[in-house]
Amino acid sequence: MVAELPGDNLFAGLASGARDERFDLLAQSPGTRIERIVSTGQASPPGFWYDQPEDEFVVLLSGAARLRLEAGNRLLDMKPGDWIDIPARYRHRVEATQADPPTVWLVVHRKRP
Repeated sequence: MVAELPGDNLFAGLASGARDERFDLLAQSPGTRIERIVSTGQASPPGFWYDQPEDEFVVLLSGAARLRLEAGNRLLDMKPGDWIDIPARYRHRVEATQADPPTVWLVVHRKRP
């Protein structure tokens, strides 16, 4: 399945100041899902941790973000070009995202064999 992004460009259709994050499915196959996420100042709710059943490869394309990794209570400040490969069940949260310009993520979810 391929998303219908305007102009088929990862930076098309961005809107600053959106209330909610935008998730666009770009491609998927058995065991793999690729998404574009557009954040405009959103963060994980207090006390919430992602604890996903699949590996997650994340690249920050634009904007800025701060992730918190539960192990070691480590903070990771991300800028364009930074990436992280988060193993399945590795608890993490988004502490902050830049609103303007929007923070654009490319995320590859991979199920473990």
